[in-house]
Amino acid sequence: MNKSSLRTALCLTAASTIALAIPAHAQDEAPSPEEILVTAQKQNQSEVSREGNIGAFGPKAAEDVPFSVKSYNAALILNQQPQTLGQVLENDPSVRTTYGYGNAAEQFVIRGFPLFGDDIGFDGLYGLVPRQLVAPELYESVQVLNGASAFINGAAPGGSGLGGSVNLVPKRAEGKLQRATVGFTSDGQIGTSGDMARRFGDVGLRFNRAYRFGDVSIDDEYRRTLVLGGAFDYDGGPLRLSLDLAYQLSRVEGLRHKVKISGAIPEVPEADHNFAQAWTYTEMRDIFGIAKLEYDISENAMFYASFGARDGREEGIYGGITVNNALTGAATYDSAYIPRTDNNEAANAGIRAKVDIGGVTNEINLGGSLTWQVNRNAYDFYASSLTPDTNLYEDVVLAAPTTSAFAGGDLDNPFPLSRTRLSSAFLSDTIGFAEDRVLVTAGVRVQAIKVTGYSYADGSQQSEYDETAFTPVFGVVVKPVDGLSLFANRIEGLAQGGSSPVDDDYVNPGEIFAPFKSTQYEAGMKLGSDRFNASLALYQTDKPSLMTIDDPDGSGLALYGYFGKQRNRGIELSVDGEPVDGLRIIAGASINDAKFLETDSGANEGNKVPGMPDYTVNANVEWDLPFWTALTLTGRVIHTGPQQVDAANTLELDDWTRFDVGMRYVALAGNMPVTLRFNVDNVANSRYWASAFDAFLPQLLQGAPRTFKASASIDF
Repeated sequence: MNKSSLRTALCLTAASTIALAIPAHAQDEAPSPEEILVTAQKQNQSEVSREGNIGAFGPKAAEDVPFSVKSYNAALILNQQPQTLGQVLENDPSVRTTYGYGNAAEQFVIRGFPLFGDDIGFDGLYGLVPRQLVAPELYESVQVLNGASAFINGAAPGGSGLGGSVNLVPKRAEGKLQRATVGFTSDGQIGTSGDMARRFGDVGLRFNRAYRFGDVSIDDEYRRTLVLGGAFDYDGGPLRLSLDLAYQLSRVEGLRHKVKISGAIPEVPEADHNFAQAWTYTEMRDIFGIAKLEYDISENAMFYASFGARDGREEGIYGGITVNNALTGAATYDSAYIPRTDNNEAANAGIRAKVDIGGVTNEINLGGSLTWQVNRNAYDFYASSLTPDTNLYEDVVLAAPTTSAFAGGDLDNPFPLSRTRLSSAFLSDTIGFAEDRVLVTAGVRVQAIKVTGYSYADGSQQSEYDETAFTPVFGVVVKPVDGLSLFANRIEGLAQGGSSPVDDDYVNPGEIFAPFKSTQYEAGMKLGSDRFNASLALYQTDKPSLMTIDDPDGSGLALYGYFGKQRNRGIELSVDGEPVDGLRIIAGASINDAKFLETDSGANEGNKVPGMPDYTVNANVEWDLPFWTALTLTGRVIHTGPQQVDAANTLELDDWTRFDVGMRYVALAGNMPVTLRFNVDNVANSRYWASAFDAFLPQLLQGAPRTFKASASIDF
């Protein structure tokens, strides 16, 4: 079946689903049309909640924890019609999105540190969600915790998340729901989704599906995504059970990837221009799920446990472009075929108990976690001589490469290249004074990281890393008056340590270092009322880095170790709420100062860290028109300040601003609410380099062009 036939079939299927639902619902007794419209409009409100699952501490309101946390709800996801997790996180002023090299793997920059897709949490567990692209339709909320979280969540298996973490919360059946949605995204992508929920006493069932395919607003970039999810939950007194299962299949063809540069920053191409080759692609299939148990031992004590797993497979011919002449756009093209599979499991368990002794409360958390990951990988880098010169600004068609330059692993059946096991145990106590107006938290987590590496040549064991570290936490919350919360914390980040070069010039050749720890200090305030929430945070994070110094024992050799330092400082402001009836805002800003303080031989010392904007600003507005019932206008502005491109600070990206506008309207089909949405992202079709963040070489990511999105949802 060709694409045109598929589109026709998809539209007919969605239309018939809606048509069949209308007469069935018309027989039920329904409230008045005005009540239906008001209820539907209220349920469609995009919101931010100041609460979340704070890892070892469990579900908490932001005012009760000494950390910065917020959650973006399912209505916001539905209204803005995002297709990836990165498009949801565009709402957060403290988060910016980039890609991995050559592929579609979204990576996030929080407080100047990367958060890899491998390290996104799924209901508190790592390694379970798809590692490149995450379809947002399955999730009730997207929670963002700003700051280090080695105690809270344990060390992330990918070694990222030093500046913040993201946790995805699956949907639950809170009542009866049956919703069908059809949508269109320019230039030619269409899709449908369905969401159904039912409760049968203590048992709840929820099913979600989404399918979309077609060209996006970037020239000749094609995307297809299928996602299916089912959730079961049981809430029967002291015992609560849940099971979430999901399947996601994604394919991207002709991805407009990042741009490597050499010597100068080229002018940004036309907003919708695509310099990728049509034969590049990435295809990903993931099956994942999580089972949870909670049991109330008593009124103030609970046991919990969860276990999750993911089976992931991906392959792709990934492309890259290197601009050698910034004036003309002359460039070279490289590519590689990389197949990969992942088999991950994760589990945690613990006890939470709260006791009151003489007016002083103690909330004790005791537990542990385990993560197992097996990565099977191979690569085939194609000979550069067979990929002729290309150009950043022109449509140069290159022949697909066929000759290998160098390869590793079994391309047909990749064998394990690494096995990772992270285990930890934690204990914390939050002591509450003056009716919990003063909360003092102290805790520690002991964490073991074991990583075994294998040879690409024959799969034989090549290396082993097995180290342990302690990561403490200390925090204080003071609530002097209702609605005001002052907080401070000291917490650490943790990642696998590196090793010294195997070289006779070093006094410690091949030494394996213990996990390195970043240290964060943070203080701030949170305001909350019926109308709005606001928070202000000041933070400083020191991260050690590897460098060479002269052997202090005078051997004349070099000593390699964590002697360098990077310091990230900043101020974050966030506001959300409904200051007047019908007018809702989600806004915030951050000022960032990330610098290299101690570097190898003093090179780049005092320079700004590449890819960290000097400042960021976001503002979302929704306005329910008082003179036109059921019509809501929306707008969003995203502003990102200048960024350094290289560690020497010789290249800098200009600041950029993007404006998005939209509207939604609730109408009635019989007695069923139909919500029509129309959004335009980057309404001015601005062209800009969005990000310069990369862990290896100076690389630039171009911002998306003007994109039209339209959808219609019916609840029946």
